[in-house]
Order: sequence, then structure tokens, then C-alpha cells
Amino acid sequence: MKLSSYVIKRLLYSIFVLLGLSIVIFIIARVVPGDPARLALGPRAPQFAVDALREEMHLDKSLPVQYFYWIKGVATGDLGKSLITKRNVVEDIAEFLPATLELVLVSALFVIVFSIFFGALAARYKDTWVDSFIRVMAYTGVAVPSFVLAVIFLLLFGYIWPIIPVLGRLSAGIQPPPTITGLITIDSLLTGQLDVFFDALKHLILPALALAVGPLFQEARIVRSAMTENMGKDYLAAAVGFGMPDHVITGKYLLKPSLIPAVSVMGLDIASLMSNAFLVEVIFNWPGISRYGMEAMLRKDLNAISAVIIVFGLIFVLVNILVDLIVAYLDPRIRLGGRSS
Repeated sequence: MKLSSYVIKRLLYSIFVLLGLSIVIFIIARVVPGDPARLALGPRAPQFAVDALREEMHLDKSLPVQYFYWIKGVATGDLGKSLITKRNVVEDIAEFLPATLELVLVSALFVIVFSIFFGALAARYKDTWVDSFIRVMAYTGVAVPSFVLAVIFLLLFGYIWPIIPVLGRLSAGIQPPPTITGLITIDSLLTGQLDVFFDALKHLILPALALAVGPLFQEARIVRSAMTENMGKDYLAAAVGFGMPDHVITGKYLLKPSLIPAVSVMGLDIASLMSNAFLVEVIFNWPGISRYGMEAMLRKDLNAISAVIIVFGLIFVLVNILVDLIVAYLDPRIRLGGRSS
């Protein structure tokens, strides 16, 4: 199967996944107890105002009609108004999404680089103190939730050793760069403001690490297990017999096939960082979309809730497609055989 056909097939599957997700989101948002119009206007609002808002939000219609209006708005980019910010939800997404994307991208970088490094190191020194130490760290990292690490980091570096900033995206007195991508580190580099770049980078370290530690060590265990298993394969013995350099054998013939199971899990874990970030964003006062989505859920802001989940679902789908392409590159048998996993 050609790569283009493979990509088209995955995109078609993704359309049906997003359609099913939209139905589930819509139903869940509507069956949660409470009147969104009353919650938005408060308990003292007159009934005629509540009825007018219900009519504006199409809540007085049947569920199929409500879904029609909602999916029509989603298709045209009109996600309605937020009951919290009183703005169009699209404006809120544009404001809050870049902050979470920046946080998740840095966390993903930590996960990718250090999981491969620790996994390969543990496999290289199998059954030594290095392997044992990494395995203990892996069990600890997987067992401790990200928000607990966030609290620990906040206490350590916010009060005991205040050597690195712990709150917000920038220090007080530093103006953000002109918005180009919404990612402060990227925008500051594009505009040549290196002082802003390094300040933003320092603010990213702790929340990104808090998010990354769990997935990082989980993937490290997978890489270590896969490399250990592949060390006994005949093709590696043949490569050694042909006198190939160690770095070629390790990088091309051992590490590459060993990354296949890790990449599959890694993609899902990286996509999950978006939804797992809400407590970390609250603790570090990070103005991201995960925190915005949690506030929307607490106040039953239907438009905001639906928009946030749709964004998360779209990111999951895109990451899943990217993972499939990477796995197909690492193992052409998957692409040529027409299998997606």
C-alpha cells in the first residue's frame, strides 16, 4: 500500500471517530443535571431572562434539533459564546490553547529524549546497578501522579530553593512578544527577544517536568524491555559477525525496531498530556486550555465544554495519525501489509 493511500485511509477513519466523539460530547453535556441558562445568569435572574437565554442557546428544542444547530456551528467555526468569559468560544480557544500546546510540546520533548536515553541505558547495562536504579525511578515515576510532583516542585523551588520561577508564563515586568503563534518561546525567537525566550523557558521547566515524569519512565521501561528482547535476535549476531561498528548496530539494528512499541504508547501518552494538564496548570497558575476546560465543567458552560473536548479529540486524532506514520516508517511491514497497528 502506498504511503498516500495509507494516509487517506487513516484520515477517513479519523472523520468517523470525530463524528462519533461529537455525538458523545453532545449527549453527555446535555444529560448533566442543572440548567445552563440558570447557572449562567444566577439564581436571582428573572425567569424571562433565563427563558430568553435558553432560546438563544436552542435549549428549548429537542435533542436532535439541538445537535443539528451545534454540529452546524462546529462545521462553520461558530462554537457559540462562553457563559464564563462572555466571549465567543473560538476567541477563548485561540487565547488559551497556545499556552497548553507550548507546555505539552516541551513535556513531549522531555518524554521522547529521556525515555529513549534511560531505556537504552538500562538495556545497555542490564542487571547492573544502573539498570536497577532506572527501574526503581521508573516505578516511582509511574506511581506518583503529575499533580503531586507539581506540588513538590512548587514547595521545593518556590519556597525552599527559589532558584527557578514557578508561577505563570513570564516574570513580572517582562512583556510578552507580539503574538505570531501564541507560543511565547517561539514568538520571542522570531522577534529576536532572547531575554523573553529564556525567561519563558525557565517558567516551562517545572510544569513540563511534572507532566512528563510519568510517561517518560513508562516509555523508558518499554524501550528497555524491547531492546533487551531484541538483543538475542539472529540478525544482530549476523551484524556483529560482519564486523559492523557498535554504534551502527545499536542505532540502526537494535534501537530502531525497539522503538516501535514505545512510539505507539508514547503518542497516546503525549496526547493525554493535554487532558492531564489541568491540575498542573492550576498549581503553576498556567493560563492554558485544560484549566479553562475544568472551569467550564464546574460551571456547566456547555459551549466551552464541547469546544474543549472537540479540540482534545482532534489533537488525539492528529497525534494518532502521526504515530501511525512513524511506526510505518520504522516497520514498513505495517504499511505494506495495510495494517495500522
